[in-house]
Amino acid sequence: MIRHIRNEPAVFSPDTIRLLSGALDEAWESANVDQVFPIEDHEIAVRDLLARHIIDLAKKGERDRARLVESALYRLRL
Repeated sequence: MIRHIRNEPAVFSPDTIRLLSGALDEAWESANVDQVFPIEDHEIAVRDLLARHIIDLAKKGERDRARLVESALYRLRL
């Protein structure tokens, strides 16, 4: 998550960064990447997609971890 936030003009507090990182980890653990993307070596791209989506929501003010996770998983399935 830190790698993605570094390139953002938005500034997040350390607590928010921990929240976003936790949401990313939870979404990643909940996603069944092998079934959604059965092609090998797509793990990095999928994790990047989840991270970008979570950051975009946070830039709009979302701070509810459950909503961040749910939205990221929904985005992954589109």
